[in-house]
Amino acid sequence: MNEVVFPRAEDGRRSGSALGRAVVADALRVADPAAAAAAERESDWRTGYLRHFRALVEAGLDGGYDIARAGLASVHSRMRVTSGADEVPLDQAFTTKSEAAEPLGTVTIHGESKPEQELVLPYRGELLRGDALLRRLDDWVREGTIEESCAEAVREVAAEPDWLDLSDQRLVVLGAGAEMGPLPAVLAWGGTVIGVDLPRPRVWERVAATARQSAGTLIAPGATIEGAGVDLLTGLPATAQWLLGIEGRLVLGNYVYAPGAAYPRLSAAVDALTEHVRRQRPGTALAFLATPTDAFAVPAGAVAQAAVRFRDRPAAAKVLAAMSGGRLLQPNYPPGADPGIADSLVPQQGPNYALAKRIQRWRASVARHDGTTVSFSVAPPTRTRSVLSNRLLAAAYAGAHVFGAEIFEPATSNRLMAALLVHQLRKPRPAAPNAWTDETIGAAHGGLWRVAYQPRTVLGLAAVRGLPAALARPPRG
Repeated sequence: MNEVVFPRAEDGRRSGSALGRAVVADALRVADPAAAAAAERESDWRTGYLRHFRALVEAGLDGGYDIARAGLASVHSRMRVTSGADEVPLDQAFTTKSEAAEPLGTVTIHGESKPEQELVLPYRGELLRGDALLRRLDDWVREGTIEESCAEAVREVAAEPDWLDLSDQRLVVLGAGAEMGPLPAVLAWGGTVIGVDLPRPRVWERVAATARQSAGTLIAPGATIEGAGVDLLTGLPATAQWLLGIEGRLVLGNYVYAPGAAYPRLSAAVDALTEHVRRQRPGTALAFLATPTDAFAVPAGAVAQAAVRFRDRPAAAKVLAAMSGGRLLQPNYPPGADPGIADSLVPQQGPNYALAKRIQRWRASVARHDGTTVSFSVAPPTRTRSVLSNRLLAAAYAGAHVFGAEIFEPATSNRLMAALLVHQLRKPRPAAPNAWTDETIGAAHGGLWRVAYQPRTVLGLAAVRGLPAALARPPRG
């Protein structure tokens, strides 16, 4: 069986840490050789990666596109695909003779409902539409929960309900069962979704039920829905062949997730699949969601709002910060930063998660810079199953409101981000001169960019504050 794997390190082991260190250094080298050398010297990548991923953003203020290209080139040159007893470079996964898997079958499900013909956003037990939706967008902007460009895009979609029907596209959702993915929304609007996920009957049972209750059409790889699915770590050639057999303009959406070291392997596999499909079908569009728990450069307006909030912080916060020796409740940005670096990387998510998401960011930047239609938006912090499986993060999310961040429910995030996908497909934009400014457009970061405090300096406090609520919240299946 052919499988996407890490390269062997000097000691013969396949190491995600070794890969991450090397890729980050390769990416930094084109813009900041000193920062690249520091990454190479990092002896404990598992805990020391944070400053190097921040350095990628700082070095990319002027050379972000070059860094993205170098990072992707490093991933593709280093990652391997097993081929029998041999290994080949990642991009040769589609040409190895030993991977002549049988073609995948196709199963189709047609929904039985009428399409939703207006933008509706589930929010705290209500269905927001029309003026109520517009007021909520205004409130989010005022509260610093989303950027104005995000609100403006959603307003445009709400004003053009015909845009919602994506039946003229073929939206490929890699990670069909993902809670943050657009599959439920696009099916509800009457679109056609090409769903790809692991061959797990419980996943496909849930996805199929969503499709049947919708107005859209679901197409999946498999002879039956019970036997649908493919593992992208071992089935790249078969998946590529199957996708290229689908007629119509493809929108290749990357919503995959895997725990631990499997995630950067999967992200690299999807990136190889993406580039192979784009070479065969040049008009293919791409779609991504960025995690808010990452590092981004942000405009002066975000810095200014955070500074006002820090200035107006309660006296108790000043006392607690002093008692901690400055470790807690630090300001989100230094005074007057323009741009600021919103560093919301969370140590508990680890370097494998950070690398997997950075690969996606790099591809979005490079593809749009090359003229491809790309949907890319920073998503809000959301109570997904994967996040809540970490007890510290679950508790911190439950207490985050105390420090000015809003944590979204999956149903709200799902529709909000699907609306942004629609906007970016209907009104594609050219790349901005700088990659970092491109990434700020349409951001729905939940307030992390505009809160008073540097997020890692309040993570533990938020967890303490939110622990009772997290323990009281019933587990999600």
